Amino acid sequence: MTGLWTVIAAAAAFAIAGLLGIWLIPFLHKIHFGQTIRDEGPKWHDSKQGTPIMGGFMFIIGSLVAGVSCVLLYHAFGTKETDLMTAKIFAGMFMATAFGAIGFIDDYIKAVKKRNLGLTVIQKLVLQFVVAIAYLLTIALFGGKTETFIPFYGMLDIGIFYYPLSAILIVGVVNAANLTDGIDGLHGSVTFFMSIFFMLIASYVSRMGVSIVSAALAGGCLGFLLWNFHPAKVFMGDTGSLYLGGYVCALAFAMDMPIMLILISLIYICEMFSVILQVLYFKATKGKRLFKMSPIHHHFEMCGWSEVKIVVMFSVFTIICGALAFIMVVYGNYRIPSFTV
Repeated sequence: MTGLWTVIAAAAAFAIAGLLGIWLIPFLHKIHFGQTIRDEGPKWHDSKQGTPIMGGFMFIIGSLVAGVSCVLLYHAFGTKETDLMTAKIFAGMFMATAFGAIGFIDDYIKAVKKRNLGLTVIQKLVLQFVVAIAYLLTIALFGGKTETFIPFYGMLDIGIFYYPLSAILIVGVVNAANLTDGIDGLHGSVTFFMSIFFMLIASYVSRMGVSIVSAALAGGCLGFLLWNFHPAKVFMGDTGSLYLGGYVCALAFAMDMPIMLILISLIYICEMFSVILQVLYFKATKGKRLFKMSPIHHHFEMCGWSEVKIVVMFSVFTIICGALAFIMVVYGNYRIPSFTV
């Protein structure tokens, strides 16, 4: 019966996200919420000038409506989960939405105020840490522990260090996710596969509520890709990319698996470190570049790879990382506590 709610959540999110595009894209065109292409980007991206942003509302609405509804129905007609597990799920979805709201402010500044860089770095970081800390405190109030799963070791309690390290990890992954949104279909595709593996892991460790909301995110991403795959008719904007980063973090933390978050979202992290390394190398060598362009998906573009090829290869990389994470959970001494009442 639980598997049925998972399928329903995925199908409903897919339908909502996909159908929203019929109305949302013309609406975004009408109000002139279009992308401004940065001068330092690949020159062939100039043709994307004016493509609507904030398309992330498709999978935000789809995953929230489908995910929340199906979890509530699962609790009503299936097995009720503990208050802590329920809090982890809904606080996580609220965290993702709050990150999406930060992205919306950023997109609004870009589209309406015509400031391409949006919020300043400091403004973003302050808001993001506030959201991450609020999420962690909420879980603590419901009795959340400071344990984390270490593959082939088991659960490790890291005490008070859990909170600052977790906040840094969440904000880091969210910003890394934001950097992954740079070519048609990339972010939606890799996050779709991340969601699938979180769904499989959640099912294996009997976190059925987490499995349902993972499926909702996967369905929402797939519905969005109907409009975002190359050539994209709409972009997710920071509204969508920050939401996805927050949602993926929520899935991992709901299962006490921040280490698995690092592995499953490794493509995000590679994107982020490609930017960091590019900046450090540029400064250290007084003007030389480590990559032809960063984030690293632009490097491959400059090497002659098509956008579709990059999406496929990055997705394959994510599938490999997700499979490794699943194997580590299955054979890595993960303790499966009861989260049902």
